Amino acid sequence: MSISRRDFLIAMQAAALAGLAPKLALAKGGEGLYDLPKYGNARLLHLTDIHAQLSPVHFREPNVNLGIGPSKGRVPHVVGSAFLDHFGIPASSRRSHAFTYLNYTEAAQEYGRMGGFAHLKTLIDQLRDQAGPGNSLLLDGGDLWQGSGTAFWTNGEDMVDASNRLGIDIMTGHWEFTYPEVQIRKNISRFEGEFLAQNVFLSDEAMFMGAESFDEASGRVFKPYSIRELGGKRVAVIGQAFPYTPIANPSYFIPDWRFGIRESEMQDLVNQIRETEKVNAVVVLSHNGMDVDLKMASRVSGIDAILGGHTHDAVPQPTVVKNPGGKTLVSNAGTNGKYVAVLDLDIGDNGVRGYEYKLLPVFSDLIKPDAGMEELITGIRAPYLDKLGEKLAIADELLYRRGNFNGTMDQVICDAQRSVLDAQISLSPGFRWGTTVLPGDAITMDDVMNATAITYPETYVREMSGADLKLIMEDVADNLFNKDPYYQQGGDMVRVGGMDYTCDPTANMNGRISDMRLDNGDLIDANKMYKVAGWATVNSRAPGRPIWDVVADYLRSEKTVRITKFNTPRLKNVEGNPGLENYSA
Repeated sequence: MSISRRDFLIAMQAAALAGLAPKLALAKGGEGLYDLPKYGNARLLHLTDIHAQLSPVHFREPNVNLGIGPSKGRVPHVVGSAFLDHFGIPASSRRSHAFTYLNYTEAAQEYGRMGGFAHLKTLIDQLRDQAGPGNSLLLDGGDLWQGSGTAFWTNGEDMVDASNRLGIDIMTGHWEFTYPEVQIRKNISRFEGEFLAQNVFLSDEAMFMGAESFDEASGRVFKPYSIRELGGKRVAVIGQAFPYTPIANPSYFIPDWRFGIRESEMQDLVNQIRETEKVNAVVVLSHNGMDVDLKMASRVSGIDAILGGHTHDAVPQPTVVKNPGGKTLVSNAGTNGKYVAVLDLDIGDNGVRGYEYKLLPVFSDLIKPDAGMEELITGIRAPYLDKLGEKLAIADELLYRRGNFNGTMDQVICDAQRSVLDAQISLSPGFRWGTTVLPGDAITMDDVMNATAITYPETYVREMSGADLKLIMEDVADNLFNKDPYYQQGGDMVRVGGMDYTCDPTANMNGRISDMRLDNGDLIDANKMYKVAGWATVNSRAPGRPIWDVVADYLRSEKTVRITKFNTPRLKNVEGNPGLENYSA
């Protein structure tokens, strides 16, 4: 079938209006994907959990994201085919690839990588143009400055420069607090937007000693909120940093700061803003995690929307939560720059009258990269390019991280520790960041840094009793599966190498972990000592080499990486849970 000159010119014009080259705009599955005419008078663009990924990535979504108790079957705890059914997404489509693990390798080979700051820049500029001048804000929910080799080596300054060029107006934080305070403040001063956090306070001692704060009277370390005018209406944005930062990450980086959910302070702040600032809408930019946001939305009145992060859940439509004062929208915008959330609000003098929401997958093959951002990224990576580009080994299978219990990339990290550090058992944190490597591709140092780049990377080898091992496992399981979201700290189950176990996520504390056995089948004895390797200790610095050096040595020696034993637990009492699919132990 031929195309007429008239039709060709129409296609060219449509592509130009979309800010995309015609070939890209009309690529398979891309027709109209990014054409979002303005609804209402205020457009909020939301990014979160980018984890320092400047370039397009592969990132496999989980096949295990269990909801327990009241969270069972509730978004975000649906995966795979149940996810597609819930949101009405066609199978074997671009969107099913973006939002699920299904047929991941084949789909990734067909559709290519996602995200990338140069592609985000083009898309975000287009979305802002569609909203009209002065009608949009670009918000980032944190975990922006950490997660890559260049972020580690530049102390996050590469991401500050990139976010300035991207045009981020407001952000909050979590992994940002894993740099020393002096570096955090340096990065914030370099950032051209605003850094907000209502729930970070000075300790009593630090207040007495006159430590630096935003507000001496309250002891708040950072500005708690910002008022912006959008479409002629006043919108308040409140920042909510990760509440459990000093527990989940080392407190020695920020010894004077105290965190927490601070629900009562949030309610007081919302009331104050409503009473004194004459606002037409209140939005919270949160790094609580979605389950925590859902609970907060049910208990705090006066918030129109919570734009959430931390748990890396890509949710195509927000949940509407009822509370004593009305309703609150709760959303979560995924990770790694794979998505841009678009919340359009119709705001009147007396509040929000309506909304439209889209979570847009960022397909790099459909979007022309911004030349200025590409130049910036090339400059950032240039000093480290030889190191990052080293090909360490070939992946024999898909290497991914995300999932409640284990991922194949995590297994490689665990196997590396056991092999290089000569340990019986290895432990690795249940981090949810870290990109995916396709079968047959080279595993580069860039990939290893994407899975390990933290400011406390040192490894250790020590003797641990079987009882201590069980205590560690039970503690992390309670963090993950506690039925009260306010006791969940995000992240997934600690990964293990050299041992298997049984897990009942529905049980209570100290009753979830049983039948712990070495790979040879021997039952782990509570009173016996075992040689255990690990990394990323929170309360003190370990004495060993950085984890990326250990993993790199292992990969160089293996040349082709094959996982001979996948240490994932046997599960109890989760049959029929829509947060579990295609799982075997």
